[in-house]
Amino acid sequence: MIYTCTMNTAIDLYVELDRLEPQTVNRTMDEDYQPNGKGVNVSIMLEKHGINSVALGFIAGFTGRYIEESLRKMGIMTDFVYADGVTRINVFINADTEYKIVNQGPTITQEAQRQLLEKIRRIQQGDTLIVSGSLPKNVPESILEEMAAICEDKGIAFVLDTSIQSLSGILRHNPFLLKPNEEELADFFGITHRLNEEELIYYGSELIKQGAKQVLISRGAEGSIFINDSTCLLASSPIGTVINTACAGDALLATFIGYQKSGADLEESLMYATATGASTAFSKGLSDLYDVPELLKQIHIRRRSSIWQK
Repeated sequence: MIYTCTMNTAIDLYVELDRLEPQTVNRTMDEDYQPNGKGVNVSIMLEKHGINSVALGFIAGFTGRYIEESLRKMGIMTDFVYADGVTRINVFINADTEYKIVNQGPTITQEAQRQLLEKIRRIQQGDTLIVSGSLPKNVPESILEEMAAICEDKGIAFVLDTSIQSLSGILRHNPFLLKPNEEELADFFGITHRLNEEELIYYGSELIKQGAKQVLISRGAEGSIFINDSTCLLASSPIGTVINTACAGDALLATFIGYQKSGADLEESLMYATATGASTAFSKGLSDLYDVPELLKQIHIRRRSSIWQK
């Protein structure tokens, strides 16, 4: 079984208008409400691929209930911890350009954190735990190392997609896969400039040397890079009209893990993951997969015989 963990769940409100003007009433042409949070997105995308998962994490208030009810209507199992307050609503505006308004969310008590860790301890050997997204208020980064340690001890594949200050504690527990984007990878190593392709491969390889089993780097319009201890694959991205990039990395990760769990090889997994991520960027929300077969035709995979060779 695949478990996803979203500690800072959200409802995403997507709105479309010609342009966003100050000090006036801006009337939208379209709007859409979606249960969200990076791990929630992974569960939804897995369901679209016909793969079961259980959604874990924190929810609060009427917005949290909306998320849980929406996931259950989709056929996704849930096992959330109920927290005080109200789960956040984020706003994504497509106007003259793309605007993203992301709120903080509720404060999570230590008792709620303990309950979540206890749920993770009940996951079985051979299962997969995907932890995605930001940390809510009052939750320290050390909880991620606790999760990684539990997974290592119980034989659970630990997958992490989040922005944090340090990975050293997590890397000690040999995570199954890390999925940084370009900016996050640079931040992990204290790099302030944008990394070029060679640098992405180099620093991705450093994560492997330090303990990660696999690294999947999302690059937006530049595609994606996969690295393990013997292989480096680079996937180009298809061309299309970008509408909303907010969920593209989640779609990439869900599809890659889903295809791996289904027995696909690395190249096929990376191609479908990249196509699904692009399809999502070309959509209001998560891809409905209808255009993925056509997008696959545009994707090219380059393989390197070794991650330390050009």
